Amino acid sequence: MATNTHCPYCALQCAMRLAPAGRIAVPAGAASGAGDSSAGTALEASGRDFPTNRGGLCRKGWTSPALLNSPERLTAPLLRGPDGVLRPIGWDEALDRAADAVRAAWERHGTDAVGVFGSGGLTNEKAYQLGKFARLALRTPRIDYNGRFCMSSAAAAGNRAFGLDRGLPFPLADLDHAHTVLLLGSNVADTMPPFVAHLQGARDAGGLIVVDPRRSATAALTGGGAGLHLQPTPGTDMALLLGIAHVVVHEGLADQDFVQRRTDGYRPLVRSLNAWWPERVQSVTGVPAELVRETARRLAEGVRSARAGLSAGGTYILTGRGVEQHVDGTDTATAAINLSLLLGLPGSSHSGYGTLTGQGNGQGGREHGQKSDQLPGYRKITDPAAREHVAAVWGVAPEQLPGPGLPAVELLKSLGRPGGVRCLFVHGSNIAVSSPDAGAVLAGLRSLDFLVVADFVLSETAAEADLVLPVLQWAEEEGTMTNLEGRVIRRRRAVDPPEGARSELWIMRELAARLQAPSTFSDDPETVFEELRLASAGGLADYSGIGYAQLEHDDAPAYWPFPAGSAGTPRLFLKAFAHPDGRAKLTPVSPGVPAEQLHRAGELILTTGRLLEHYQSGAQTRRVAELSSAQPEPRLQLHPATALPLGIGDGDMAEISNGRGTVRARAELTTAVRPDTVFLPFHFPGEQSANLLTQAATDPVSGMPEFKTSAVRVRVLEKAGIL
Repeated sequence: MATNTHCPYCALQCAMRLAPAGRIAVPAGAASGAGDSSAGTALEASGRDFPTNRGGLCRKGWTSPALLNSPERLTAPLLRGPDGVLRPIGWDEALDRAADAVRAAWERHGTDAVGVFGSGGLTNEKAYQLGKFARLALRTPRIDYNGRFCMSSAAAAGNRAFGLDRGLPFPLADLDHAHTVLLLGSNVADTMPPFVAHLQGARDAGGLIVVDPRRSATAALTGGGAGLHLQPTPGTDMALLLGIAHVVVHEGLADQDFVQRRTDGYRPLVRSLNAWWPERVQSVTGVPAELVRETARRLAEGVRSARAGLSAGGTYILTGRGVEQHVDGTDTATAAINLSLLLGLPGSSHSGYGTLTGQGNGQGGREHGQKSDQLPGYRKITDPAAREHVAAVWGVAPEQLPGPGLPAVELLKSLGRPGGVRCLFVHGSNIAVSSPDAGAVLAGLRSLDFLVVADFVLSETAAEADLVLPVLQWAEEEGTMTNLEGRVIRRRRAVDPPEGARSELWIMRELAARLQAPSTFSDDPETVFEELRLASAGGLADYSGIGYAQLEHDDAPAYWPFPAGSAGTPRLFLKAFAHPDGRAKLTPVSPGVPAEQLHRAGELILTTGRLLEHYQSGAQTRRVAELSSAQPEPRLQLHPATALPLGIGDGDMAEISNGRGTVRARAELTTAVRPDTVFLPFHFPGEQSANLLTQAATDPVSGMPEFKTSAVRVRVLEKAGIL
């Protein structure tokens, strides 16, 4: 019996079909993804028609069933004994131990000593109930999640400019006929390959413009006259955007009618742009002044082409983590939004601005209560009306809800410290690998009084736990996800879970009962979703008009906001923006001081990113044999001109270090990187962990850490072939 569902990885949420092995045709050259699940059913994945992937899957999607039968699958709770060894125990004992640890933290240090770290990979139901569980059962404000490392700067910028944050405020298919697409800081060809098909129209028109310090697989798509690749120094994207906007204003390319009708702040913005003429931008970014001018003109040409009826689609500006994971990431995203508003893109029927959500439920995961400052429906936890609404749904008094907590980096910095978190619950996140300054995070985890990790394998974070709770995988449970377009979809149960694994909803229900929490906690996903609908009603992210029955088939799309009685909102801002006056806000921004000094003698700039075969911390993909064998280790990309004086050859083992840590990686010489830059993927643990080198400095608005620029020294350790 085949099951229609969606991929467990990125925010495209590609539609797939899972069926018993041998019953579906797999395209030539693609992995079958066959795996004998823990319940004894071998499954294969095939793509199915859906607007984001149109039947296609990437390597991760094709091989996703293999993880269901991983020999490393956890099937019993594990408790660390006095000798430091994790041993299996029963569920009653495990839950009792967890509840005892919470009560001990309350008694010794107060309720703020309990913390929760969630994930953008959790279903909407689990993300919603985790926020409720933290605030009512654990009685703590200290909850945040790994989406803080992903979308927070873009979200803050979107809320600042538009009054609302939804990654893509239009269906992804709108890109298909675009004349011009400016893509900044996102390597979609590796991170979400089916996305590339939506760029074909812009490539055919010669209008794909990619901004990336590396000649990534996505940047390579601009070759052969398909577009432009702008290769700025890492950390200078804001200056580049200011320069493009300067040209738009001073060459008369701005949409003055749109600016006057639908925005505020034009004159202060123009004054701030006067200082960023193209030649100055070239001196800061390394991007030639003429390319800055050409980019501005092409963006404007795309808008004119659509309005003249010469193309079905106009101009789109899309941002990704590469421009957002900086201490000035919110302002950089704001600069991109300012540029889009000057051109009249947001709220247009043929053009637009958006940001590309990364994690599978990166959008829904930040809407319903996992963030330290939010309640369900994208409500502010400090808003008395929001507190009253959610408290009424939960059946408690508003004063029973804690106030705002700590954003992720500050939460992790507090681990084990006086006044900080002493008992931590981790759900769906591998913070020992994925966090900035990972060595300090590991030290914090080891200083806790008690660490509880819910996972289905012994990830690097779970290996540090006092108690590990085995949970279900994507194909073993029901639930909803919200993809990068703001479209809510159903994820289906296709196979029975192994004996001993439990749903996180069930775990929260059982712990809430032991802790005598007010309200109710269900282990039924549909019941939890019905409550989520009520809690979100009237909020910015209103799901109240969406029901499970409506999500039964993909041909009835559900885009939020979807108030009860409406038809949803595939395209936002067509008539008004979400600020009370309906107008977008242009906000002047300017580059600040880097988090640490760069370009010192003997140092290079480290930037990090993803590989085609791996996902996030690699906890899943490193356990899929086909993916792991294709990319078994990280490789340090550096320019041959940089490697020569260092005595580093292709394939040599190199050491990359700074004051935070030291990493070993094999060298890969390539002209795809700038001579002042080196690149490491962040999917690997231990001495191969790129995040041992990254900074825990954060954006003051969003709390986003500085992942993309770190000063490092590089030296050769072992020559290839020499022991």
